[in-house]
Amino acid sequence: MKHLPKIFVGLSLLAFVLAVVAALGPGNIMNYPPESFSRACTNLALLGIAAATICPYRQAEKAGE
Repeated sequence: MKHLPKIFVGLSLLAFVLAVVAALGPGNIMNYPPESFSRACTNLALLGIAAATICPYRQAEKAGE
C-alpha cells in the first residue's frame, strides 16, 4: 500500500508525456484528443496525493523507530 502513490505518480507522468506527444504530433492518438491524456494526468496525480494522505500512519510509524 505504501507504493500506491508512487505508482499513481508514475502513471501520471506517462499520461503527461502522451498528452505532450499528442499535442505536438498529428493531434489524436487512438482517436483520443490530447485533453483526455492531460485530464488523466491530473486525475492520477490527485489519486496519488489522496493515497499518500489517507495512509500517513505507516510513514509516521517508521519515522518513530
